[in-house]
Amino acid sequence: MTTARPDWLPFDTQGPLDDKLGIQITDYTPDRLVATMPVAGNEQPFGLLHGGATCALAESIGSWAAVLHAGPGGTVVGIELNASYLRAATSGLVTAVCTPVRRGRTLATFLIAVSDEAGRPTASARLTCLIRPAR
Repeated sequence: MTTARPDWLPFDTQGPLDDKLGIQITDYTPDRLVATMPVAGNEQPFGLLHGGATCALAESIGSWAAVLHAGPGGTVVGIELNASYLRAATSGLVTAVCTPVRRGRTLATFLIAVSDEAGRPTASARLTCLIRPAR
């Protein structure tokens, strides 16, 4: 882990779905969050990584990036997710890298690039979140 999880985040885990899918955030740098997810256990019936699992990975890491932007006591909710699948992943881990496009007072948009263990792109996503700052 490059940058550890901030102490002010109130959760012991990332969330029940993240736990089920095996999503692990490995870097909490606000300008570049990184997470991994295993393909095993997240396949569709034909042995390929399920698109829904890929979307869950993208929304999870993008939402955590928005939480970091909102700061202590702030809340976020995703309002739009767009994903394009570029290549099938069939084994190993996929890695998602989330970078901000724009972080405003009420909206934040992030790009999420997902790649396989060979570094080949498997999906590209964009997440927009509504930001509710702490009061």
